[in-house]
Amino acid sequence: MNGLNVKRLCAWCVTAMLFAGWAGMAAAAQWANPGLLVDAKTVKENAGKANWVVVDCRDLKDYAKGHIPGAISLGNRCKKALRDSTSRLYRDAGRYEKLLGKIGIGNDTHVVFYYGDLKTLTDATVGFWLMEYLGHDKAHVLNGGLDAWRKAGYRLDNKPVRKEATTFKAKVAASSYGETAEVLDVASGESKAQLVDSRTAKEHKGSDIRAIRGGHVPNTTVNASHLDTLAKAKNPKTGKLETTAYLDADAASKAFAGLDKGKRTVAYCQTGTRSTLTYLQLRLLGFKDPANWDESWRVYGSQLAYPVAGEQWYNFASMNKKIKSLEKQVSALEAAKKK
Repeated sequence: MNGLNVKRLCAWCVTAMLFAGWAGMAAAAQWANPGLLVDAKTVKENAGKANWVVVDCRDLKDYAKGHIPGAISLGNRCKKALRDSTSRLYRDAGRYEKLLGKIGIGNDTHVVFYYGDLKTLTDATVGFWLMEYLGHDKAHVLNGGLDAWRKAGYRLDNKPVRKEATTFKAKVAASSYGETAEVLDVASGESKAQLVDSRTAKEHKGSDIRAIRGGHVPNTTVNASHLDTLAKAKNPKTGKLETTAYLDADAASKAFAGLDKGKRTVAYCQTGTRSTLTYLQLRLLGFKDPANWDESWRVYGSQLAYPVAGEQWYNFASMNKKIKSLEKQVSALEAAKKK
């Protein structure tokens, strides 16, 4: 091979490598609606403004120890403060109008929900989904929560914050709320809507039973545990990949790759909590008609007339034995204390 051909070959190799690099960058998934997420800098720049309300979705005790300056607390974790004792939304929009107006959220207010860690991530997404259900188009989630805030080098504050009361009027977006009747139509084959089971594989298969029956809704399109839709990072101690509390377009795109963004898509889990994260991800990815099924498996799996795929029954006898064993252990400990 002469010198000229060598130069041509090298030039071709460089061009090929550059093209591969560009192609790789182009292949990286992008959010269709990135504005639904905000970063720490955006929160810092706006938290003190009258038309921005930042909501700390953690326990009040955690909020009191240190929170983002300007953030308010609802007095409890968002998933508890914003829903009833059965983990369902109040269907009375007027109840939320009073609450939101009281804490300073109006129709023109940007509302940012943030979380502490992976455990409270879905508290923030419950808040986001509720605001969308109420027809509010300025709801956001701080991606990475407090971890992102700390990594940006920002400080925390322990002074409680109260915003001036205002008026909020709901414009309920019923399509964002998945109804059990709609899911039954999917189960029977009458509806072609897509169902996403956000629970673990064991819950989906029925080996992890959290209602009277285990299993999943017939005709569920995909089972994508909410943990498998998030970013992964290596644990510095073990070197193993672990799920982080950051939403990632690549991970979400991969998890929901088989779904049609143009079709009605309903997410569910055990109590409609984890699936609010799925709802947010579907919105970020540009799905046209997503919903969160509020009642989810806790209600569905306990209604004996509803059809179940992979049906398994809750073992009450085994649980009773475990309860009796625990009672004996407690009695033994109490007797030992008296001695």
